[in-house]
Formats: sequence, structure tokens, C-alpha cells
Amino acid sequence: MNLNRFGKAFFVTVSATAITGLTLTACGSDNNAGTSSSTASGSSSASADCGGKNALTGEGSTAQQNAVAVFNQVWGQKCAGKNLSYNPTGSGAGVTQFIAGQVDFAGSDSPLAKDQVDPAAKRCGGNPAWNLPLVFGPVALGYNLPGVDKLVVNADVLAKIFSGGITNWNDPAIAALNSGVSLPDQKITPIYRSDSSGTTDNFQKYLTAAAPESWTKGAGKEFQGGAGEGAQKSAGVVQAVQATPGAIGYVEKGFADQAKVAMAQIDTGSGPVALTDDSAKVAIDSAKFAGEGNDLVLDLNSLYATKAAGAYPLMLATYEIVCSKGYDADTAAAVKSFLTVAANDGQAGLPAAGYVPLPDAFKQRLLTAVKAIQ
Repeated sequence: MNLNRFGKAFFVTVSATAITGLTLTACGSDNNAGTSSSTASGSSSASADCGGKNALTGEGSTAQQNAVAVFNQVWGQKCAGKNLSYNPTGSGAGVTQFIAGQVDFAGSDSPLAKDQVDPAAKRCGGNPAWNLPLVFGPVALGYNLPGVDKLVVNADVLAKIFSGGITNWNDPAIAALNSGVSLPDQKITPIYRSDSSGTTDNFQKYLTAAAPESWTKGAGKEFQGGAGEGAQKSAGVVQAVQATPGAIGYVEKGFADQAKVAMAQIDTGSGPVALTDDSAKVAIDSAKFAGEGNDLVLDLNSLYATKAAGAYPLMLATYEIVCSKGYDADTAAAVKSFLTVAANDGQAGLPAAGYVPLPDAFKQRLLTAVKAIQ
């Protein structure tokens, strides 16, 4: 059964006034660029550069749509008349539309795949496309298990659930992690993203790094596990979990928060860790840049496999995929304006919406890349 009926109507454009009540949580850091203890708590004192065209277009990741709305509102405030129309169609669709030249940038929870690098460069007039991580967020494991207020899992159990190796909630492997909890004799229904999704890619990369013996399915934006029921987009996953007793699904924390879905704790070997801003910060201190230069792809394997006490390891980084060169002058100036405002003044509004501002050192490397866009 494919639960594509969940979330079908969840296709919107994000305007500068569309952020009322947003609660999507995201966290930002990188070990090579400074730890999360050094955060940007306020807006930039510099005035925004408001050059370029007034209307930008973007498409892709549903994980970052609420963050983009926050940034867009601030951009409109700093630069009168500026607005971004962003369609949260999923990472795969966003990259496809960017490569096709239909939008100015893509939002993706994974960097460009190897087979997308050359087509993206062609779209950029023969110049490389850059992956610029702007939003970091923890992925919640939402579950629907009446009577179970606290549920603990680990990577091995998750790998077996989403590949069909564990099918019942009172399985001994789950019981061993939940001493004293009365687990029901109930079928487990894993809920996965049926659309092409960077969240799926990050989830499967996490399982590959943290449970390599139990998860041999690989990664990618298409779900490889072969077990459970599919739902479209983040909102669809939440709706499917809510509608299905015995379900468990992976979804960005903000969507789980909005729906008030119970979230499982993860035990990496140092005890159960609930998903909070603080536990996310501990984990993202393990993240590293994969290389030098302005293509800021992250190496998250050390984060996924962390055993640090108090770390919640299931995270994703959302990239803005942009042309390094190849835009017309008005588009290049507008893209730089939006991203600069997002990285500077846009950070001040994130805590109230449940986000963690970018660390200062990380922000500086990001701004250096943005400044280099031509």
C-alpha cells in the first residue's frame, strides 16, 4: 500500500508573510568551522545589499521550507520589494528543476550526486554549481504507539525495522532497550518518503554509518528498505504516522512538533538521548567539511556514527544549490542578497521559530562562498 494520499495538497509557495506559527527546528554547526558554542545570536550590523531583481524562485526540500520563509520575511524587510517564491516539492524535484533552468536555486537535503554535477554545470553556463549548507536540522522518529510515552531505539533496531527484519513492537531487541516499558504485541508499520527525498538519503546514510551490519541497502533519495508504507513529503509522513497505530516514520523535527507526534529517543551506546536543541548541538559538533573551496559539501559520517554522550545523531544538512557563475547579473545579485541576509539578519528570527543560529565561524565561510558567486 502506498500512502500517497497523505500530503498531496502540500504544495505551496512561500511568501514573505507565510511564517506565522512556524516551528520547524534546525541546527547548524561544523567542527572544522567552529563549534556550536559560538553562535550568532543577533543580526548583522551591516546594511543589506539589496541589488538584483526583486523576484527569486527556488524549489526543493520540504525540510527547509519554514526556515526559508523566515529568511524571506527578513529579506523583504531589509530590501523592500524583494520576495522569494519557494515550492517545497522535495529535494529530488528541486534539483531537477534547477538543472532544467526553471528556478534560480534548489533546496536539497543532500549535495548534488555525481551524475548531477555535469548537468548542473551545463545549466550554469559551464561553471560548477555549489552546495551551500544554510539550514541544519534533526530528523525525528515519530511514532504512534498508544500507552507508550517513552520509546528508545538504536540504529540497529531502526535498520531492521525499515528493512523488515523486526516486525512487531514486542520484539526482544526493542524490549531490551525499553526496560520496564510494556510494549504491545502489535505490528510495526514503517512509514517512509515515497517521493525523491534528501531526508530519506540522510536517514539511509545514518543507518549505513551507524548500523553497517544490519543496513546493507545503501543510501540515495529513493527509499531502499523494502518494508512499510510510503507517504509523500514531510507532511504526508506525519499524517500517515498519526493515522496508523503501530507506525514509526522519519520526519524533520518541526513537522513532528507541529503535529504533536511522539518522538523516539536514540541510544548510541551512551544511553537514551531525546531529541532537543542541546542534543542536536552535541552531535553537529562532529560534522566536517568534505573539502576546501566554496563548494561546501559536508562529511556527516562522523556525526552519524557518533557515540558522544548526550548526542542525537540523526541529522540532516539542507543545501542551497546555486551557480558559482553563469547567472545573469540581476539574478546573481539577488541570489547573493537573499543568502547574505539569510546568513546574517535572518539568524535573529530563528530561535523564536525553534531554530539554532549558525555558529559564527561557519557563517563566515558560508558568506565567503556567497560573496564569490558571479
